[in-house]
Amino acid sequence: MKVSYRLADIAAQLGGRVLGDGELRVAQVATLDNAQSQHISFLTNSKYRSQLATTKAGAVIVGEADADATELPRIVSNNPYAYFAKVSALLNPLPQSKPGVHPAAVIGEGALIDPTASIAATAVIGEGAVIGANSVIGEGCCIGANVVIGHRARLYPRVTIYRDCVIGDDLIAHSGAVIGSDGFGFAMEEGRWIKIQQIGRVVIGNDVEIGANTTIDRGALDDTVIEDGVKLDNQIQVAHNVRIGAHTAIAGCVGIAGSATIGKYCRIGGSAGILGHLQIADHVEIASFTLIGKSIPEPGSYAGIMPFSRNDEWRKNAVHMRHLDDMAKRLKKLEKEIESLKGKNA
Repeated sequence: MKVSYRLADIAAQLGGRVLGDGELRVAQVATLDNAQSQHISFLTNSKYRSQLATTKAGAVIVGEADADATELPRIVSNNPYAYFAKVSALLNPLPQSKPGVHPAAVIGEGALIDPTASIAATAVIGEGAVIGANSVIGEGCCIGANVVIGHRARLYPRVTIYRDCVIGDDLIAHSGAVIGSDGFGFAMEEGRWIKIQQIGRVVIGNDVEIGANTTIDRGALDDTVIEDGVKLDNQIQVAHNVRIGAHTAIAGCVGIAGSATIGKYCRIGGSAGILGHLQIADHVEIASFTLIGKSIPEPGSYAGIMPFSRNDEWRKNAVHMRHLDDMAKRLKKLEKEIESLKGKNA
C-alpha cells in the first residue's frame, strides 16, 4: 500500500523548514512539468523559477533564494537537490527481503551468514565466505571462497565476487557487476604470452555503489582499493591495482588502466580514459571523453575533447594536425629570421 507523508512529518525527519500548509500530504516525487496534486516537486536552479507558476504539484522543495518565489506549500532547504533525493528515498523504500537462505541456494562449507541476511534462489556462497547482517544476495549471485561482505549490502541478480575480496557496509552492486576478476597481466617470452597470476584482492570501503556490468579487477600483487563513498556508473573498467579515493563519482564507460590512483572527491565524465600509473589529485573534474595521458597534480576541471564538425571539415583538420610539429618548427625558424632582420635594421 502506497504511503503518504505530511510536509511537517518530512521536515521532522529530514530537516528544513516548512512554509505554507504543513498538513499537506504527498505520496510521490515528480518534475515541475509533470507533477500533480499528490506530488512534491523541486527547484534546484533559479532559471527554471517560471515553472513554479504553472506547476500542478501539491508542494515543492526550494532553496533559500527561492523561498518566496511561490505560494505553494514548500520545504526550504540549503541543498534542495540533496533534499529531493532524501524525500524520494523516503517515499520509495526498497522492497523488504525475507531473511534466511532459500532452499535453492548453494552454501559452501564454513560460510557464515548472518540470520538477518537474505540469500535468494540459485545464489552460490563459497566456502568460508562471510555475509553480514541485513545483506541481500540476489538470484544467481556468485560469492567466492573467503569473501567478506559487510552489513546491509544489496547485490542485485547475477553479481559475481571472486575469492578473498573484502567488501564494507552498505554496498549496492547492480546486475552483471564483477568484482575481483583477474587483471590484464602477461609477460612475453619467445613469441608467446605468459599469464601473470593476479594474487591481490579487491578491497571496497563503506557506502559504495557499483553499476551494472562494471568490472573491478583484483590486484596483481597489491590490492585494488575502492574507498568509502565511491559511486561507479554502469560499464566501467577498473584495472588491477587501481586506487579510487573516497567519495569520487565516475560516469559510465570510463576506462581506468592499471595502477592509476584517483584522488578523493573527483568527478569523471562518461567515456573518459585514464592511462596506467598516473596520479590524479583530489577534487579533480574530468570532462566526458577526455583522455588523461599524464598525472594531474592540482585540483580543477580538465577537458580534452575535439569538437565535432562536418566530415569533410574534420578530414581537412586531421590532415593539418598531422603536420603540426613540422609547422611549429617552420614557425620557430621564421621567428628567428624576423628577429635577425630586426637586428640588422636597428
